[in-house]
Amino acid sequence: MPDEIARRFTAAGRELIDTDWYVDQLYGFAADLGASIVSATYSRYVVDLNRGLDSVSLYASNPTSPVCPVRTFDNRTIYQSGAEPGEGEIADRIEHYWHPYHQCVAEELWRIRSEHGYALLWDAHSIISRVPELFDGELPEFNFGTRDHASCPATVAEALLESVRSDGKHSAVLNGRFKGGYITMAYGRPADRVWAVQLELAQRTYMNETPRSEWSVARAAPAASKIQQLLRQYLSLARTAVAA
Repeated sequence: MPDEIARRFTAAGRELIDTDWYVDQLYGFAADLGASIVSATYSRYVVDLNRGLDSVSLYASNPTSPVCPVRTFDNRTIYQSGAEPGEGEIADRIEHYWHPYHQCVAEELWRIRSEHGYALLWDAHSIISRVPELFDGELPEFNFGTRDHASCPATVAEALLESVRSDGKHSAVLNGRFKGGYITMAYGRPADRVWAVQLELAQRTYMNETPRSEWSVARAAPAASKIQQLLRQYLSLARTAVAA
């Protein structure tokens, strides 16, 4: 979080509660699978890379936050009164943070597709399990999103869902409250052999939420193992589909 932005935050903003905590470490195994990894290095309070430039809501029935949020997911103000970013600052953040990230994602996807004939995107997120302003009750642990199958074949997404449900250890849902954000929507093009799946993981699956615990390899190991299994399955399903 750049100092020039952080110093304008409220106490709620400084908590950075909406961070996808430790997701880069949770997926530390991914490089060994041969995956390309593109990681965000700035808070979503700087710019939300999973929102479109026009900040149009991603879901018709559930409004979503803009590309530069001014309120937390639990509806607390991020900025001190009068310190919110204006149009010029938002445009500057988009230019310096949003565009480079998406250029990198797009270039890597098309490089992979050119080399292998297809490309798979796995958009990794996490969120605290209870956010009454966003959803009722407690969020399932594994929340898969494929934009109602627009970004990935239904048979593939349903197989991933069943993989989680069948072991009886975790709760899971497909295209529930989280159907996939801008990244899934923008890059998932099954007709062009580019598939995209978003996984919004409830943070209780791999860490203590309140109070937030430090990163623990042992605490996260079961979730990391399951996700690794899912990624291998995702790749296997894609290979079979492409070969058919």
